[in-house]
Amino acid sequence: MEITVEMIRELREMTSCGVIECKKALEEAKGNIDMAKDVLRKRGLELAVKKGNRVAKEGRVESYVHLGNKIGVLLEVNCETDFVARSDKFCQFTKDIAMHIAAISPKYIKREDIPVEILKEQPDPEAFVKAVCLLDQPFVKDQQRTVHDCLNALIASIGENIFIGRFVRYKVSEID
Repeated sequence: MEITVEMIRELREMTSCGVIECKKALEEAKGNIDMAKDVLRKRGLELAVKKGNRVAKEGRVESYVHLGNKIGVLLEVNCETDFVARSDKFCQFTKDIAMHIAAISPKYIKREDIPVEILKEQPDPEAFVKAVCLLDQPFVKDQQRTVHDCLNALIASIGENIFIGRFVRYKVSEID
């Protein structure tokens, strides 16, 4: 099947991936856009793993204060270049994650951050991890994806190592 410019444009709008990646995925999927999306998602996961070892010393500190000024979040998200840190995609991601933290109130970034003693005393460790680890939580704006899935999609579309460095969530009269 011939891959048309319209097909590439449609896939690119759906995935935010580059033109060449979209064309290659469509060729591999023989013109099937749904299959091409799956190809790009798998490549994105592979790309995220490959880029995970690269140094990310740039980034952005995002703040979010919820309506009524009772909940606030400070979030650090790191990337490799200041160009990416200023990009619209990256800024939107940091805003969305700060809002997610305000809404869902995770305690840790990833599973490895949970102290072993705390994890051992949980009756259902997997449910506990999904409840308290930011990367394992369903994303507040799209419950079909986890925060980790959204992060991997951003890494795949931007092409840099990106990670969530740290966050603090404040709520009036709440003491941890």
